[in-house]
Amino acid sequence: MKIYLSRPAVFSAAGKNAEELWRSLLNGDQSGIKRYETFSGSTFFAARIDENALSPSTGRFDMKIIRIEEAALKQIENIIEKAKEKYDGKRIAVCVGSCDNGTEFSLAGHRKYFENGTFPEDYTIEMQGADYVSTFIAEKYGLTGPVSTFSTACSSSAGAIIKAAELIKSGLCDAAVAGGIDIASDTTLDGFASLEAISGSITNPFSKNRSGITLGDGAAFFVLSKEPLDKSVPEICLLGYGESCDAHHMTSPDPSGVGAKKAMEKSLSSANIKPEEVDYVNLHGTGTKFNDSMEAKAVDAVFGNHKVKCSTTKPITGHTLGAAGALELAICFAALTNNALPPQIWDGVFDDEMPKLNFVNKNNILNQGEVKICLSNSFAFGGANACLVIGLGTE
Repeated sequence: MKIYLSRPAVFSAAGKNAEELWRSLLNGDQSGIKRYETFSGSTFFAARIDENALSPSTGRFDMKIIRIEEAALKQIENIIEKAKEKYDGKRIAVCVGSCDNGTEFSLAGHRKYFENGTFPEDYTIEMQGADYVSTFIAEKYGLTGPVSTFSTACSSSAGAIIKAAELIKSGLCDAAVAGGIDIASDTTLDGFASLEAISGSITNPFSKNRSGITLGDGAAFFVLSKEPLDKSVPEICLLGYGESCDAHHMTSPDPSGVGAKKAMEKSLSSANIKPEEVDYVNLHGTGTKFNDSMEAKAVDAVFGNHKVKCSTTKPITGHTLGAAGALELAICFAALTNNALPPQIWDGVFDDEMPKLNFVNKNNILNQGEVKICLSNSFAFGGANACLVIGLGTE
């Protein structure tokens, strides 16, 4: 059964829509990444969305994460309405990946509590409900099918898209609004800093000189359906997907890359394609020593002599955490529709301690032949691995 993807709805510091993001990627434009000071007094590079670019949300709780989510969703509102007309709201699911649960309200509320011994009058624990990023979509668009939020760290939205596809394939739904939204809040930045995972400069993945992650805000959503609904783009399908959980460590991936390898192999098997048929891999590529090393091993083990073209786009978007899987799938979607590949933005210094990958550079963004199949990797804390394969209207 084919699962069709609408055009992506995208909002990030690197672009307020898919077209802007694609231009930033091709141009290597890192201007969306700036230095910020957190409430702790620490400073970090982060790809944060300027709040002046956001309008107040129509949700029950108006906070940055919902304002970003709504700004993205407006881009595919007509497709959501078309799905409602065709299938009815009760046959449409909502699946969203996210890791933030109202930190904006939590921090402000707890500051007041520690100052006065009471929370603000307008504060409720519901503001911090992990479900709200999904519930908001269902409420806004009158969707009464299954509503789920996924929080498996950096693979959250990839997992959400997989579940949406499974709901459609099972016959429980005919369509789904699926994707992810996350923000690089002060809490998140300081939390990653405590793990010594934050880079002191803009992230430089797979380089011998890499020193960690650059975090970012971002949102990306699709309408998945059993029939093509979006006539504005070529027919692009979710061909396959794979998940694994190696549970090697709470925050560190299995250094052998076995979990990542299994997820990629499952995604290719699910899509019924061979490694040599893949034109491009969007790497998870966080810029940490542990992720990059294990991912290079896993990609080399799966693709071997094929030397598939690949890149990580996080030096432009930042690591958007729970939204990364969906945002990077949107980038793969753009690669298919533009018949081009996003280049690897780094210093070009290979790390001799791991396999050399075939990175896209600014001189070979145009693939030889048509870009037909792309794979997107998402690897998370706890070894929660998810891979998505999309392609041009073929099974």
